[in-house]
Amino acid sequence: MDKAFFDYENFKTDKIRGVDAKFEAQKIAFAPLAFQAVNAMLELGIMKIIEDSGDCGISLKEISEKSGISEYGVSVLCEMALGMNVLKLSADSNPENEKFVLGKIGWMLLEDDLTRVNFRFTNDICFQGSFDLEKSIKNGRPEGLKVFGEKWGTVYEALSTLPEKAKKSWFEFDHFYSDIAFPEALPIVFADKPETIVDIGGNTAKWSLACCRYDESVKMTIVDLPGQTKVAAENAKKEGFAGRISFCEGNILHDSTKLPENPDAFWMSQFLDCFSLRQITKIIKKIYAAAGEKTKVYVLEPLWDCQRFNAAAYSLQATSLYFTCIANGNSKMYRFKELCDAICAGGFRLECAHHNLGSNSYSLLEFRKA
Repeated sequence: MDKAFFDYENFKTDKIRGVDAKFEAQKIAFAPLAFQAVNAMLELGIMKIIEDSGDCGISLKEISEKSGISEYGVSVLCEMALGMNVLKLSADSNPENEKFVLGKIGWMLLEDDLTRVNFRFTNDICFQGSFDLEKSIKNGRPEGLKVFGEKWGTVYEALSTLPEKAKKSWFEFDHFYSDIAFPEALPIVFADKPETIVDIGGNTAKWSLACCRYDESVKMTIVDLPGQTKVAAENAKKEGFAGRISFCEGNILHDSTKLPENPDAFWMSQFLDCFSLRQITKIIKKIYAAAGEKTKVYVLEPLWDCQRFNAAAYSLQATSLYFTCIANGNSKMYRFKELCDAICAGGFRLECAHHNLGSNSYSLLEFRKA
């Protein structure tokens, strides 16, 4: 069992100088304005214009002319971007002829896939609803979800009806993380040559389709809410796998939802983080009742204490707040031990853990009946 646990020393020391701590505190104090300044620069094309100017840089007047935005509007955004180190001044700049160039942070915001996906997700899904984070914490409900409508209890029920821009950002965020680990996960899962796999929380059928492409005989069953299985069925048909992918519609938490019995494997990709620890154990007990003695249970998750980089751990810690105020009000991105403990409480034992799958450091956990 390979290990890739997070370095906790970062959380045990507080060596930052007071003057630097004050600056970091100001970043937090003005964070919403800073975020929207970057969003405006992206949407208005200002950051792209500056990137295209290269190392030579571009003046305020030229940015204004190219973007069609007033010099005033460009100036307040670019000055804030300087403060955030998103932009820098070119080497030959002087107060009379300032020229802006894209900094490394700006490049990440514009070109890095992880940052781009996280940024759009935060803006289109989380930003407005995050105002109700405190209320969500107090009430144990996703109070921010009401920005998309009053009738939804969780974001999963609302997915098929989200505005197109928000829906696109949600699925890009969801798929970006798990899909990258699929190529490394497939050989592990198919080492035992499973003939039947139940894909719980199959969403748009990404994993089931990947399995069908990888193995010409495997048969998949997707378990998910009706809105998601409809989309998954369309995708299965489009890819020519309608005969090998079947569906089990229902809410996994409802007693009326019965799982297919005795498959070779159950698969859950970035699914259990959508539930509280108590709910996870309930789901696992339902899987236990349907599993055979040789059935394997695979759980693919980004565990924040099993990350290689601070940026990844931070992104996952922040994603927990999305679950709190938008998704469901009671789940989060888990640590290795707390997730394993919840699964083992449902009657399984951990057989093997594969860490660092994909560039996003996913963990693939293998369980069998205890």
